[in-house]
Amino acid sequence: QVQLVESGGGLVQAGGSLKLSCAASGRTFSIYAMGWFRRAPGKAREFVAAMKWSWNSTIYADSVKGRFAISKDNAENTLYLQMNSLKPEDTAVYYCAASKLHYSPLDRLYDSWGQGTQVTVSS
Repeated sequence: QVQLVESGGGLVQAGGSLKLSCAASGRTFSIYAMGWFRRAPGKAREFVAAMKWSWNSTIYADSVKGRFAISKDNAENTLYLQMNSLKPEDTAVYYCAASKLHYSPLDRLYDSWGQGTQVTVSS
């Protein structure tokens, strides 16, 4: 089992930046890929970005491409999401997730989830 803990959320003005972190523990050797997802109030959870754990392949949702950057520190077992040029529509609870087998934007293919961290962007 992999345990995930997100941090770094907060309140920021439109145009600002935040960097989220996700610390992984437990059976981290079993991770194939990790991703960031978000759920805005009244909306379904949506994909943000994903990264292979042992390579630098990345995929992004069109809505964040060019503004967000996913990265990792394998030595620290930590996943990051640098969010720049934030917009009010980026307001959501952000979750990190880990998959043992898949590198995908589909949330149903991820096995472990963190508790989420709130990001609020004011206009």
